[in-house]
Amino acid sequence: MLNALCMEMMRYYSGDPGRIQHFVKVHAFAKLIGELEHIGAETMEILEAAAYVHDIGIKPAEEKFGSCAGPLQEQEGPAVAEEMLQRLCFEKQLIERVCYLVGHHHTYTQIDGMDYQILVEADFLVNLHEGSADKAAVESAFKTIFRTESGKRICREMFVTQF
Repeated sequence: MLNALCMEMMRYYSGDPGRIQHFVKVHAFAKLIGELEHIGAETMEILEAAAYVHDIGIKPAEEKFGSCAGPLQEQEGPAVAEEMLQRLCFEKQLIERVCYLVGHHHTYTQIDGMDYQILVEADFLVNLHEGSADKAAVESAFKTIFRTESGKRICREMFVTQF
């Protein structure tokens, strides 16, 4: 089912290789961190699905508001994610949690689960690179965002940091 979701997201962002590359990379880091942190199978499935659809709100936010700002993605994304996940026959419990994560993945306070924490870390790993973040930005993110040992290790290795 996760492969079907990935393919559906590719169709959703057809013609936009940057967005497709982004969610594929976030998924890869999320899966790696989840496995290294030994999260359970149910949480892993939620995490992987959320990683694929986390930015699904960009398209409707840009169409409605001409902006893909984080809060607009969080506002617009859950309904689109819910429709897609239902169409692909995901279970109700997974859909509810994934939609929650889509609606909060740019909110870094009150992170309430390993799926949420890992999704945020994976998204940061990709965004820091894609945005060509400077050393100060990487250090700030490392200190304020990263909580898992695996996410910290990957961040250190990627950006050759000493923190």
